[in-house]
Amino acid sequence: MSSCDSCKSKDQCGSASSGSCPGEGEQSPESFREKLHAESSIGIVIGLCSGKGGVGKSLVTSVLAAKLAREGYRVGILDADVTGPSIPKAFGLSGQLSGSSAGIMPVITHSGIQVVSVNLLLENEEAPVIWRGPVIAGVVKQFWTDVIWKELDVLLIDMPPGTGDVPLTVFQAIPLDGVILVSTPQDLVSMVVNKARNMALMMKVRILGFVENMSYITCTHCGEQIPIFGTGGVDKAAAELNVPVFDKVAVDPFVTALVDAGEIEKIHTDMLDGTVRFVAGLIDKKRANS
Repeated sequence: MSSCDSCKSKDQCGSASSGSCPGEGEQSPESFREKLHAESSIGIVIGLCSGKGGVGKSLVTSVLAAKLAREGYRVGILDADVTGPSIPKAFGLSGQLSGSSAGIMPVITHSGIQVVSVNLLLENEEAPVIWRGPVIAGVVKQFWTDVIWKELDVLLIDMPPGTGDVPLTVFQAIPLDGVILVSTPQDLVSMVVNKARNMALMMKVRILGFVENMSYITCTHCGEQIPIFGTGGVDKAAAELNVPVFDKVAVDPFVTALVDAGEIEKIHTDMLDGTVRFVAGLIDKKRANS
């Protein structure tokens, strides 16, 4: 039996497996939170997550940021994918972050998006980051505590795939308003994304909804949408959680070319319009309640 008098059995106590109960030395989730830099100001914080790599999570983050900025919102990107940072490439950023004894200053894109990434700390952007998990997690914490994020409406966190050290650090150390899960349609990938979904649920992080990337290609001759990776997996996962699929994104060579050229801010398609509307609504609600 658990030593907690309020628990009738071990099955009813979330801490029974460790032999302790709430109120008996167990740390609350808030106790793991890291303090934001004193000179920073952030409205809401949203994580972009996936269960595996190669699903286009960084692309979704970049497009979402660019389109929110075009709508007049003040946007920042914390690139937490330390060993595979691709955000600077999408925005054509190079050089190193600046700072002083007060803190680290983000690099600013053409449209005013504030960006922090490990690749903006390296002299050679192609140099591999060969660090152990705790070191990487520590760097991500510093991107929250030591960076001066100036008057942001929203900070987007581009998280590495999977359920390892960095996602755990972000979920514990940063007060997220929620996460958006990015997946491709095939069942195998959707199954892996469910691991990220379950991790978020276990960490009591709100899942806002899904983006299905690489959902289809459009025939250039007849306009037919061809679901090259199948259908249904993401819809099923979203239905189980009673959350929306904000967008189903086509494979678009034009968007790929913009990323390769470092010009993602020039995007003028309807890509991610549903996700943009949802996040803009959260920002506006936050403003109204402030």
